[in-house]
Amino acid sequence: MKTLIALMLWCALLVLCWPLAFLALMLWPLMWLLSLPFRLVGITVSAVFAFLAALLTLPARLLGWKSTGSRHSIA
Repeated sequence: MKTLIALMLWCALLVLCWPLAFLALMLWPLMWLLSLPFRLVGITVSAVFAFLAALLTLPARLLGWKSTGSRHSIA
């Protein structure tokens, strides 16, 4: 669905201002390459936090605690 929306927005830009649409089309791979390191850092940080959460809850899970599926339950 995101791809379809992006395609429709690009087509609208092509109709309204074709030089800008072609410039966006040419710069898209460059922006993707520049964003790769930030994505890798985000994945790494997310993995570290997941590991820490698993490590901190390990004693409780070993003692038989079962998760309810929601982290923020309102009692």
